[in-house]
Amino acid sequence: MHLSRFPRLHFAHLPTPLEPMPALSKVLGGPNLWIKRDDCTGLAGGGNKTRKLEFLLADALDKNADTIITQGATQSNHARQTAAIAAKLGLECHLLLEDRTGSDKVDYNYNGNVMLDQLLGANLTKVAADTDMNAAMESIASELRDNGKKPYIIPGGGSNEIGALGYVNAALELVHQANSQSLKIDHIIHATGSAGTQAGLVTGLMAMNSQIPVMGIGVRAPKQKQESNVFALAERTADYISASGVVARKDIVANCDYVGDGYGIPTDGMLEAVTMLARYEAILLDPVYSGKGMAGLIDLIRNKKFADNANIVFLHTGGAQGLFGYREVFDFPAYTQ
Repeated sequence: MHLSRFPRLHFAHLPTPLEPMPALSKVLGGPNLWIKRDDCTGLAGGGNKTRKLEFLLADALDKNADTIITQGATQSNHARQTAAIAAKLGLECHLLLEDRTGSDKVDYNYNGNVMLDQLLGANLTKVAADTDMNAAMESIASELRDNGKKPYIIPGGGSNEIGALGYVNAALELVHQANSQSLKIDHIIHATGSAGTQAGLVTGLMAMNSQIPVMGIGVRAPKQKQESNVFALAERTADYISASGVVARKDIVANCDYVGDGYGIPTDGMLEAVTMLARYEAILLDPVYSGKGMAGLIDLIRNKKFADNANIVFLHTGGAQGLFGYREVFDFPAYTQ
């Protein structure tokens, strides 16, 4: 695959590290665990959306955009990374933040990613849960056009066929790293939400005939809907890179047993996973995506779903900045002087 055919900016810190997790592997007594550190992509704290934004912002600049519009949940990692690249490129940025959890906590609504959005100079609009976010973004875009602006709309999560190129490229990067280390990857696991990461990753892996299966741990939608969303985007992405038909429906696998009460709502498994990764590997996960993704992986290992000698790569999608919006749920004891 020759992805240089597509417009792209270069601001991500790549390649991101591929590291073993020996302490976690030992304590779980199961497979050999590795982690692909896409929390290290740079851009105001990094995360998986940075890869997507390299392609999306190149497209925006090709279209002479001067304003970026996107949307996400209140503590959206995608919104924070979009605000960061808009600031870096001198573009106006409008973020629509959907109140998906109904939380009235001060930290959740004003700390973490929200504070960083404001620090980066983005314009924030809070909207109610279940708002038609695409229509809401188009409404803002229409108003901006009337005022002489040239807005560019990025879908939630940067998840369209342009954004997914970031994870087609990540698949190339990861396989190259594995080959260089003589690491035979048996499974890739990651948190899946807006579908772009999984769709791009699977498309890239299948186009290379890597024979590496991917499982997304869902953080929002039921299994059938999540898999359908990912497959539809994978098909569009494959068409976009002239590899139509490379992804089959059976290649898209999502396990949505770890969502809990809903998107962004803490679970006991998430709290355990975030704490374990911090204390055994000094790696910070986030409460919404990677925390629930790792909770799923830990539970699957405990239930012997993988061979003991398997090599499993967990793709860390970033978002530790969101931890500061969830301080109270960790219920740490008061410390004394």
